[in-house]
Amino acid sequence: MQNKTMIVCRCEEVSFDELVKTASENNCSARELKLRTRAGMGYCGGRTCRTMVDQIAHIHQPRSNNDISLKYQAPIRPVRFADLGEVK
Repeated sequence: MQNKTMIVCRCEEVSFDELVKTASENNCSARELKLRTRAGMGYCGGRTCRTMVDQIAHIHQPRSNNDISLKYQAPIRPVRFADLGEVK
């Protein structure tokens, strides 16, 4: 038995229990689960939790052959508009 309070997404502090509850209540695809919980949307861009989020969603809503699993994006830093160019 897994620990229900285990944090899956460290960046957004999303627990295993929250992911399972959201997926079962809403019959979510992986993308929808990500959008509803913000898991995979933190600083690392889903590098650490993407696989787990995808698997939890797949248990509650099996994928068809056309579904694309979640991807991750490289971390970025926020940039202020003032840094892009001088405001006149």
